[in-house]
Amino acid sequence: MKPIDLVEKAKEATAFCYVPYSKFKVGAALLLKNNTVILGANIENSSYGLSMCAERNALYHARLQGYKKEDIVAMAVIGDTKDFISPCGACRQVMSELMPKESPIYLASKTMVIKTTSIETLIPFAFDGSELPTL
Repeated sequence: MKPIDLVEKAKEATAFCYVPYSKFKVGAALLLKNNTVILGANIENSSYGLSMCAERNALYHARLQGYKKEDIVAMAVIGDTKDFISPCGACRQVMSELMPKESPIYLASKTMVIKTTSIETLIPFAFDGSELPTL
């Protein structure tokens, strides 16, 4: 699948957004090795802290379907922005743990400005849990 096709899938995902407060729709599309595409959309709540981003929704949905990190090929994210959208810090951390480091990430705008990046560029010094004590 071409990057533009995955971005188009992310754009389709924005139809599932629930954004009554911010009116800011974000869609994500996760491409898997078997060519399955899993969509994610941002879902708000009046208590903003309980909202969930499109990127995490897609990754968690894939995980709940039994897919693992090594099954992921790429992710596309699109938002209603002039320039390409950028994932929040929470999404970057989750992406760093649940996606392969070499997976391309396509960040897009409403005008289809697309930037190709990587997890290591988005979060170069990600916390990886290696310092956590083991039980």
